[in-house]
Amino acid sequence: MKPFLLLAIRAEDVAADDEYAAMLRFSGLDEAQLRRFRMEQGELGGVDLDRWSGVILGGGPFQASDPEDIKSATQRRVEAELSALLDQVVERDFPFLGACYGIGTLGLHQGAVVDHTFREPISGIQIKLTEAGEEDQLFSRAGSQFGAYVGHKEAISKLPAHAVTLAYSERCPVQAFRIGRRAYAAQFHPELDLDGLATRIEVYKYAGYFKPEEADAVLAAARASGVTAVPNILKGFVELFARS
Repeated sequence: MKPFLLLAIRAEDVAADDEYAAMLRFSGLDEAQLRRFRMEQGELGGVDLDRWSGVILGGGPFQASDPEDIKSATQRRVEAELSALLDQVVERDFPFLGACYGIGTLGLHQGAVVDHTFREPISGIQIKLTEAGEEDQLFSRAGSQFGAYVGHKEAISKLPAHAVTLAYSERCPVQAFRIGRRAYAAQFHPELDLDGLATRIEVYKYAGYFKPEEADAVLAAARASGVTAVPNILKGFVELFARS
């Protein structure tokens, strides 16, 4: 099998390594089959998509919709590299799955409006599929309604006409969408369980998602949300698109 490429942007080792471990666990892949590249540590360079089964983009503290003049040099470089890669992904309808930060990245690349209108606090929520989502080859595996964990300062408030909305929640109208047949993005975290959420709450306590002194209460609310299992979108992505 050709490996999958995981593009990561988290600068904090604890969060970055926990994300990678979760991606491996949910996807069912090993490190040879899911190869991580930490974009915040160095230039990605050209990506030969013929070497890969698919590309997965993880989340992180970058905000795709921030004004260019407040973005760090690292963020601007990363986003330029991702834009160039997405040119290829979309042109070839290549398998792609973006998580959280990935929805803003793919969204802006395709002309969506990404802003702070539909931000959601860190929490466990219920997500529903649209009619298109229930017919989609990947998201139909999740069931018409499912629980997942979210926490984001920005979200898509308007998609371009060619994008297909797959899922939504009470506070966020675009929880997932698709471009073409094989390029996906999710606002929720398909790799995140309660233990992973606890790690991120601790790591990003001072990142502006909540007041630092509220960390314990945020985690307690997530535990009380009723979300105990999340659909294995990552496993489905691998099963659909792995190729030899």
